[in-house]
Amino acid sequence: MFLLSDLKQTRVYQEAKQEGKQEGKQEGEVQLLVRQLSKRFGQIGDRRLQAINNLTIEQLENLGEALLDFTDSMELDRWLQSHISNF
Repeated sequence: MFLLSDLKQTRVYQEAKQEGKQEGKQEGEVQLLVRQLSKRFGQIGDRRLQAINNLTIEQLENLGEALLDFTDSMELDRWLQSHISNF
């Protein structure tokens, strides 16, 4: 009989578990950044939200640091333009 503990040892299970953790981390980073940007600059437009949602975890972390130096929402646009080819 195949037990749950046996399933948890498989490579497929381990990869799915890791992928879920990464997705959760990315979603959390996006939510935090959107809250911070909204508090600082007001409502964030759909185009910006879509761009932020498509950033990698590393890019999200970099944006989190960069936003501390932003003085207006145009700096956010410039940052997104320099890090996303289709923004």
